[in-house]
Amino acid sequence: MNRRLIVGERIMYADGLAPVNCTFTVTIKGALKGERISDALLKLQLKHPLLRANIKHDKKGFPSFVMNPDIPAIPVKVLERYDDDQWEKVSISEWVEQFDAGNDPLARLVWLKSENISDLILVCAHCICDGTTFVTLMREFLQSLDEPDTNLTAYQSFTDIHELLPGSYTQKGGLRLKAIFFSALAKGLFFITNRKPKLENERFYFINWNFSSGFSSALVKKCKAENTSVQAVLCVAFLQAFAFEMGNGAKNKVISPVDIRRYIPDIKKDNMFAFAPIVELSIPKKEKDNDFWTISRSIKSDLVEKVDKINMAEIIVMSEFFHSTARQMIGHLLSTRGSHDVTLSNMGVLDIPSSYRTFSVEALHSPAVGFPWRNPNTLVVSTFRGKIDFSFSSNGAFLPVDKARDIRERAVAILSEEIS
Repeated sequence: MNRRLIVGERIMYADGLAPVNCTFTVTIKGALKGERISDALLKLQLKHPLLRANIKHDKKGFPSFVMNPDIPAIPVKVLERYDDDQWEKVSISEWVEQFDAGNDPLARLVWLKSENISDLILVCAHCICDGTTFVTLMREFLQSLDEPDTNLTAYQSFTDIHELLPGSYTQKGGLRLKAIFFSALAKGLFFITNRKPKLENERFYFINWNFSSGFSSALVKKCKAENTSVQAVLCVAFLQAFAFEMGNGAKNKVISPVDIRRYIPDIKKDNMFAFAPIVELSIPKKEKDNDFWTISRSIKSDLVEKVDKINMAEIIVMSEFFHSTARQMIGHLLSTRGSHDVTLSNMGVLDIPSSYRTFSVEALHSPAVGFPWRNPNTLVVSTFRGKIDFSFSSNGAFLPVDKARDIRERAVAILSEEIS
């Protein structure tokens, strides 16, 4: 599977200049054995090529995934579990602990261990892992942990991104010229952009909370009755909350990632991949004075239209001409404030069972990520056992944690008022 990282993966890798790690935590009730945990992780490693790959740089500095037949096993770090919130602190520390990408697997597990309750924190480099990947890894891990005889079928990954695209796209001369032009333009723009100092890792934080099953159900029902979606409603609530709390500092823009598997069926649902196209959503000026649900329907319509218009093949072909500007793009993200309030990813209902033969899942906390970007604001939303769960992550040097809590409280108040 040796292949060069595509530009989207390079950005999530930050070219090795800074750690970009994401965490996904499950709380389990039941006695666990270290040997069973290691065996389950080995099954994941044998199935997924990216868990057996390192990252190597060529003479020109281009990073590639390189298979390592002697790669070590996915490591397990065992710590004593002393309270229910410890996993949050440990997750933050894992964001800033950089993987040795040239030698070790790009995943690890932290086991917060007590007699009958454990928190298992799966940590992955973001360059190998999107939301769908995280759900797959967690589901397969828990299944293998519960049933040691589980067979996970290995697959062959592609060796060149163009293998996944229609041949016509790789031959389009006009597209090639367009990509070269925009790449050169981007290089110039990144060069002249005013930059600010990078963020301090020690000021990372995240806030995790959830809605009750009753409120979660009421929210979903109200969205259906109003002909809108949970994603659109959350976008509106948080855009309005940012506007209220940040005033002129609010950007009125949400970035919403889209699962690439929607456009490239050869990347299967249980295949690891990291690159996700995005759409940008804002409340139009002409809509600002409309009621909440009218705005939500407008945002939903805009979201559907933009998602349907994504030409993934063209995006990938064009992006490959941006390798020469990848360092400038990464530097731009590391040092400029961006034009958005928050990246909001709704993973929907998690396809993970809650009950197993040998243990039960008490909680699945929405994944969180410690972006080193100057604007690291990220909100990940998921639903498990009927409860909508939120993880908001950022950095105090960009958005003070007290202000983030105010934004959270304002968004929750908006939703509560509209649902009641």
